[in-house]
Amino acid sequence: MQSFRRMTAGIARWPRNVKLFFLANLLYQIGGGMFSVLYNLYIQGIGYNDAMNGRVVSIQSLATACIFIPIGLFGDRLSRKTLLVIGALFSGIVFALRAFAEAEPLLLILAVCSGVFAAFFQVLAIPFLAESVKKSQRLALFSAYSSLMLAAQVLGSMGGGVLADSLQHYGIDHVLSLRFTLFMGGIATLAAFVPMLFIREQRRQSETAKISEAPQAQSQPSAEPNKADTAGKKASDGSSRIIFWFVLAQLPIGLGSGLVVPYLNLYFTNRFGVSISMMSLLISLGQIMTIVSMLIGPSLSKKVGPVRAVVIFQLLSLPFLLTTGFTNIALVASIAFLFRQALMNAANPIQSAVMVDRIPDNKRSIANSLTQTAFMLGWASMGPVQSFLVTTYGNYWGYAITFSITGALYVTASLLYYFKFRERPAQRIRTAAH
Repeated sequence: MQSFRRMTAGIARWPRNVKLFFLANLLYQIGGGMFSVLYNLYIQGIGYNDAMNGRVVSIQSLATACIFIPIGLFGDRLSRKTLLVIGALFSGIVFALRAFAEAEPLLLILAVCSGVFAAFFQVLAIPFLAESVKKSQRLALFSAYSSLMLAAQVLGSMGGGVLADSLQHYGIDHVLSLRFTLFMGGIATLAAFVPMLFIREQRRQSETAKISEAPQAQSQPSAEPNKADTAGKKASDGSSRIIFWFVLAQLPIGLGSGLVVPYLNLYFTNRFGVSISMMSLLISLGQIMTIVSMLIGPSLSKKVGPVRAVVIFQLLSLPFLLTTGFTNIALVASIAFLFRQALMNAANPIQSAVMVDRIPDNKRSIANSLTQTAFMLGWASMGPVQSFLVTTYGNYWGYAITFSITGALYVTASLLYYFKFRERPAQRIRTAAH
């Protein structure tokens, strides 16, 4: 509760741009929450099998991964506000169209379009927020942003499930109820572009540019630019190496996540036969627990350092991940799922803070896009693998195998992240001071 009070008190002091972006993100994620819970069920409802769900997830993730790097490059050079407005506007339009699509080619085309426009928010949100506040405020801001994002997804997923079940209770056809609910999610996402229009974007000046301008005031301009160029080149090379390791550490997370996360709704409905409302409620509770864990994340980060905090959260989630995959008891699976969801995702805002602190502003969009690309490539490549394992080995061993593979990948990612980015004692002291 103290963490929650500190966060809400901080919101009142944040810049106007941050508040408007939070409002836009609230609307955007409500629509996304509806789709994340119900769209797989909609595809099943119109007559397709699990393999089709795997193709839709894979092609959408692949489209997102392919557009991440161009969006990152544009975000570092053009207006991030304009790109975010475009992303929200067209995401809403595509979501609304997906609610009515039935033909396989149209389902896949709209999945590609949805993946492309979703990349705008995924790549540009963190760099946009990072440039809006001081360095000392970033971890708190990222934690609040991630918490708000999940809270909005809770509203969307829970509200979407209840709405669909309520419509069916009053005699509305199963597919029609899902279609109407998904359309409402598209309208909510579309509305997100309105608050973005009122954001006042300031002119950015990259850290590299500041270095190159400093020598102009010196008395020997012929010699000093060479030093500046050398310093800039060294800084660029150092940033590139750091970005490479961030990307490499993110790839196993994407692979493991792609085997499990997009299919959690199918896991609960297929293995345990839960209703849409119960399944959406359970996923929403997982997001609520994640919000709580994100609020305590900054406190843990101050005590042990941000990198160790990330690794602790990720490794603590593994027993619950394996329990979810192997249990045949719905209650045990539900509780294990809640703790896995909370612990694994609690590390995300801390990772964002670590990345933006170690990479200059003029490379943050491309860095974020590359790490997101690695993550989404995992989702894109694992869809067919997941559907093959479940259709081949059934609803018990198929999911048990996928959850086990995910656990091994998460351990690999955590160890790599720790050994490449762990803080020295002096670094932890400076982090605590901030």
